[in-house]
Amino acid sequence: MGKKSEKVRIFSALEVAKLCGVVNQTSINWIRNGYLKAFTTPGGQYRVYIEDLLGFLKARGIRVPPELQQDISSDLDWQAIMIVDDDQELNSLIGRFIKKHLPQYSIYQAFDGFEAGTQIAEHHPGYIIMDIDLPGVNGHKLCNTIKTNPAFGKPFVIAITGLADEETRTRILAEGADAFVPKPLDFERLIALISEFSERVEEPA
Repeated sequence: MGKKSEKVRIFSALEVAKLCGVVNQTSINWIRNGYLKAFTTPGGQYRVYIEDLLGFLKARGIRVPPELQQDISSDLDWQAIMIVDDDQELNSLIGRFIKKHLPQYSIYQAFDGFEAGTQIAEHHPGYIIMDIDLPGVNGHKLCNTIKTNPAFGKPFVIAITGLADEETRTRILAEGADAFVPKPLDFERLIALISEFSERVEEPA
């Protein structure tokens, strides 16, 4: 199973221009005008980190090129799991259960939608177990953001909720969740899903 890539992707102004389908001067103007964050080499050339380029593309509504999509996916930590639930006792219980049965995974915890967004952006977990009914940013909005914002890299999302009706299930799956597990939780089911998803990473179609 691949771990999070340690490489740092940096692009020249010309490479940015080619990726965005514009001329070199346009990308230079983006940088000079402060729209696109960049740094300058000792030789006076502009360089752009991939994180800054992705943020710029998102802010401007520019489609993320396929070349960058591959980099985003490879940047996920496929040995990290984020648990998002405001019930701290349940959150910790899930974490302990997973750690016992899948000790190779790092476990991160968040207790509301805002904290989850920050930690996901920082740790890039490959798997997210997320309650739908969250304070701050609710699970529906968070799931949609995770799956549509290129900066998150499209991790696997397992939605959990006490609202185990078909309408809730259909809605969260339509918003991008990869699986739905009602409460009270079937912990063995969570383990099975993570194992199933990890096999997809190891043997992509």
